[in-house]
Amino acid sequence: MLVTQFDPFAEIRELEKRLLGATSVPAEGGKEVVNAFVPTVNTREDKDAYVVEVDLPGVKKEDIKVNIDPEKRTLTISGERKFKEEVKKDDYYKIESSYGKFMRTFALPENVDADNIDAKTEDGVLTITIPKVKKEEKEVKEIPVK
Repeated sequence: MLVTQFDPFAEIRELEKRLLGATSVPAEGGKEVVNAFVPTVNTREDKDAYVVEVDLPGVKKEDIKVNIDPEKRTLTISGERKFKEEVKKDDYYKIESSYGKFMRTFALPENVDADNIDAKTEDGVLTITIPKVKKEEKEVKEIPVK
C-alpha cells in the first residue's frame, strides 16, 4: 500500500501559480506569448528601518514608480517590464520571460518616517528603505507632591 502525505495547501498554491504566475496566450503563427510579470519581493526590518527589495530584472529606472499614501498608510510600487525587440530567428523554442505592467501595494506600520523614504535601483533590484520614527527617550520624571 502506498502512503502519501496530505497537503491541505496544495490546491491553494496551485491556484496562486495560476493567478499570479506567468501565463501564456496564443499569438500569431501559433506561438505563445508570455505575460503577467509579477516581481518577487523580500521585506525585512532592522532597528532603524524597514527594507523592501523588489527583483526587477530588465526594468529601467524610468519605468518604476514608488508612491506613498499617508492617509491609507500604503506603499505602492508599479511599473512595466517591456518586451525586448523581437528577434527574427527561428532558434527560439520557448520564451519563459514574462512582460507587462505590474503593481504591488504594501500596508505600512504606524512608526514610519514617510518624509525620508529612499528608493534606489542597482543590478536589477529596487531597494526601498523606510526609516522608523525615532522615539524620544523618555526619562523617569519625579512629580513633587504638594
